[in-house]
Amino acid sequence: MSFLLPDAGLLFWMLVVFGIVFFILARYGFPAIVAMLDERKRLIDESVRSAKEANERLVAINAESEAILKSARDEQARLLREATAMREELIKEARERAGKEGEKMLAETRRVIEMEKEEAVRDIRRQVAELSVEVAQKILRRELSDENKQRSVIEALINETVE
Repeated sequence: MSFLLPDAGLLFWMLVVFGIVFFILARYGFPAIVAMLDERKRLIDESVRSAKEANERLVAINAESEAILKSARDEQARLLREATAMREELIKEARERAGKEGEKMLAETRRVIEMEKEEAVRDIRRQVAELSVEVAQKILRRELSDENKQRSVIEALINETVE
């Protein structure tokens, strides 16, 4: 018996055992292995598809967020412009009101000053008139203390009024 050449009986039984093992594997083992490989392939394909969908959704969400940010920035810029315009308008109105109020106050102050000036002038005139009357009384008393002087003054006044 040689180590390199097997016997025909051994070869036959090896083929029978191989056939039985192959039949059992083909009947029960290979379908399970193929099913597991198919399931694994399906899971991998599904994972790849889900990853692609997630990536597409992420791109869409990024685009949408960029659009939202752009619109928010535009809205913010518009609101800032409106607020600036409103502030300028309010400042302008406040200045106009302050100017008008200042003019009113100035006119009122001028009117009050004019009235006080007129009152002061009347008061001065009244005081001057009183002083003039007092001075005239004193002068007339001194001048008219003599009876002859009184008659000459009365005659002069009568002549002035008659003429």
